[in-house]
Amino acid sequence: MSPHAIAYAELYVADDREAAGFLTDSLGFVPVAVAGPATGTPDRRSTALRSGEVTLVVTQALAGGTAVADYVERHGDSIADLAFSCSDVRSAFDRAVLAGAAALRTPVPSPADESWYAAVSGFGDLRHTLVTAGDGLRLPPDREWALLPAADATGGPRPALDHVAVCLEPGTLRKTAEFYEAAFDTPYYSSEYIEVGGQAMDSIVVRNADGGITFTLIEPDDTRLPGQINRFLESHGGPGVQHLAFLVDDIVGAVRSLGDRGVAFLRTPGTYYDLLAERVSGLSDRIADLRDTNVLVDRDEWGYLLQIFTRSPYPRGTLFYEYIQRNGARGFGSSNIKALYEAVEREREVAGR
Repeated sequence: MSPHAIAYAELYVADDREAAGFLTDSLGFVPVAVAGPATGTPDRRSTALRSGEVTLVVTQALAGGTAVADYVERHGDSIADLAFSCSDVRSAFDRAVLAGAAALRTPVPSPADESWYAAVSGFGDLRHTLVTAGDGLRLPPDREWALLPAADATGGPRPALDHVAVCLEPGTLRKTAEFYEAAFDTPYYSSEYIEVGGQAMDSIVVRNADGGITFTLIEPDDTRLPGQINRFLESHGGPGVQHLAFLVDDIVGAVRSLGDRGVAFLRTPGTYYDLLAERVSGLSDRIADLRDTNVLVDRDEWGYLLQIFTRSPYPRGTLFYEYIQRNGARGFGSSNIKALYEAVEREREVAGR
């Protein structure tokens, strides 16, 4: 009855052609379906894109005063919906509402097939559409879609969705984690308190049993100096999805391929790699490639992971992307989160000079 995985993420944007263009031209996604006035949806235009196991939907309002237009005005280009695939939509809906989620759409049959869908609230203004699990592509069921002719991928990695990072208002972290466990059966997985200079942040990872839904929930410590989490909350106008983490098999190859396509990544000081062999054993023969691509490393008791973060391509900096390769590592240690925090801070300091 519990949700299994994230079926798709839907971005509301001010310019859907520009946003979809970045995903196709830079990240290697392929358009697979469109919806809009030509398909019977007069107030918005949507493009569904696919890469590997990840489906992203980009939607622009075609008229003012609509839910999409209002969302973009409040939050900028931002993820508005993280859809969950469920074996039993009605039971998943009942559980979420009983746990305190607002009922945004009661369960109804999908017009496209015999499946069901519903929608409930998540953190902030985020929505979770609940869709019936099944093989094949899952798209927002509240509009008519026209499938596009099959197209070959144009390069770039073919990822899976590893986790979703979420920024929350101070003082709401534990309440949000408890809500997600009660509403969607994503219990506590791990937690970290991270200090970087005069700034600090607290985080809790919640994850479902299958590992198909993993949220890294982060709140700033408001007793310390403000930092990047505070800036995200201000720019986004409240809590929201800070980044999506894409799991790949070969991160060095992925970064080089994406760099050739114009993707800009956060840079890492050379001194980081000078000390890397002492901090993480067994990587001596890879340090040159990691230095060349600015890839970061984290280790836990099961192994190590490699990661890198893109710069945000969106005007208000309200979303960016992570690429991650896991070599046995299962968790989210302090170095994992601290690396992101420090990388963003370094980028800001360089830009301010």
